[in-house]
Amino acid sequence: MSENLNGGSQEQEMPKITIKRAKGYQETEAPHELSRIKKVIGVVSGKGGVGKSLVTSILAVTMNALGYKSAIMDADITGPSIPRAFGVSGQPEADEVGMYPITSKTGIDLMSINFLLPNETDPVIWRGPVIAGAVKQFWTDVIWQNEEFMFIDMPPGTGDVALTVFQSIPVNGIIVVTTPQELVGMIVEKAVKMAEKMNIPVLGLVENMSYTVCPHCGEKFSVFGDSHIDEIAEKFGVKTVCKLPFDSELAELTDKGEIESYKKDSLHAIAKMLMFLK
Repeated sequence: MSENLNGGSQEQEMPKITIKRAKGYQETEAPHELSRIKKVIGVVSGKGGVGKSLVTSILAVTMNALGYKSAIMDADITGPSIPRAFGVSGQPEADEVGMYPITSKTGIDLMSINFLLPNETDPVIWRGPVIAGAVKQFWTDVIWQNEEFMFIDMPPGTGDVALTVFQSIPVNGIIVVTTPQELVGMIVEKAVKMAEKMNIPVLGLVENMSYTVCPHCGEKFSVFGDSHIDEIAEKFGVKTVCKLPFDSELAELTDKGEIESYKKDSLHAIAKMLMFLK
């Protein structure tokens, strides 16, 4: 069922990556009894505005295109952007058994608070514990069927929702999104250290807006200065690093709700690593 990133058969030379969760830190909540979810990947950032939701969306689109049934839980309750990126709206179906995610054009299952609001621009003015409770219900009350990869778009920072997800949901690992500035790098270390304290493996680092390419000469320019992501990766023993450029095509597709039309292998390294995650 699975293909490699070039459309051929799955590569075999890469060893399997086994995640072993440490004992004693959390009693995770069971998902809905009808849910079937194989792998759960959290996408986090130390601060807002770094493109975390964009990376989440591209990851789901990439894995879905490779033949892996994918889903996104939009846990950024006060700043949900996943529905707009996929051009999806409306009320999810529900019955006495539970609630069902809304499916995108290419078959990616989505759940977001925006599907439950009267208007998508209505603000969610809730305190932290209520927001965290809503995220937990996305896990326990929604029927996620036959998902091979669920990506959780986390809110920025290390607050209530991150703690709830790490404690309540059996996350197999996280991907941390950042930008090149040194200040952002310092904040990223906070997210990585939180994951370490919660016994959650850091699977990879993504540096968004890492550079831009001159359309005339092809030379790369570092708009935000020198990158620090390799230093952070080495410090914490993270092997998988992706650097994403400014991409006007991607921005335009996202604004139009057509992110599933994006075809570039921007997250090649992480997608390849996830294929061998067991």
